[in-house]
Amino acid sequence: MSAIRVKICGLKTPEDMLVVAKAGAHYAGLVFYPPSPRNLDLQTARDVALAAPVGLAKVALVVDASDDDLDALVAEVPLDMLQLHGSETPERVAEIRARFGLPVMKAIGVADEGDLAGLMEMSLVADQLLIDAKPPKNADLPGGNGLSFDWRLVAQRRWLKPWMLAGGLSAENVAEAIRLTNARQVDVSSGVESVRGIKDHGKIAAFARAAMAPPIPRLR
Repeated sequence: MSAIRVKICGLKTPEDMLVVAKAGAHYAGLVFYPPSPRNLDLQTARDVALAAPVGLAKVALVVDASDDDLDALVAEVPLDMLQLHGSETPERVAEIRARFGLPVMKAIGVADEGDLAGLMEMSLVADQLLIDAKPPKNADLPGGNGLSFDWRLVAQRRWLKPWMLAGGLSAENVAEAIRLTNARQVDVSSGVESVRGIKDHGKIAAFARAAMAPPIPRLR
C-alpha cells in the first residue's frame, strides 16, 4: 500500500464519491461555503456522504462557520473530520474540536516564509494541518483556486501533527511536489475538474495513481 494519502475535495454527487473510493483515496471533501461552485446543501451532502464506503474519511470544509451552522451540519451529514478553511484562531479551533468531538484539520494559506509562523501554533490545537496556497487579496474563495506556492518553503519541514499539501496540484505535478516537499498527504480540488466545480472522474483516477505510485529512483 502506498505511503501517500490522497484527499479529493469538492465532491458533489454520490457517483463522485464512488469514483474517489475506487481510486484508492483516503479522504473525500465536501464543501459547505455558499460562494463556492462546489457548495452543497445539507440533504445533498448527506446523500453524497452515505455513498462513501467504510474507511473513506468524509471531511467537511467550512469557512468561519458558527456553532449553529456546525450543529446543523453534523446533525444531518455523517462526517469523520471538520476542515476549517477560514480565519479561525487557535482558540476557535480548540473550541470546535472540543464541542463537536470530531478531528479538526486547519488550513493555512502560504505565499512566503512569513506565513509559516502560525503553523506551529495551530499544530498545538488541530489534529492535522492543510498547507495551501494563500489566495490573492481579491479572491472569492479561500481555497480551490488552482494556485500553487513555492513548495521549497515547506520542504523537509516537520510540525507536531500530520500535514497535507494543497494548492495547484494535478496529476502532472503531484509526484514532483511530493518529491520536493516529502509530503505524505496531498489534497486536490480544481486540479481534477473538467470545468469549475465539476469533477472529472478520469482526472481523479489519474491524480490518485500519480500520487500513490512508487517514486522512480533518479540516476546519479
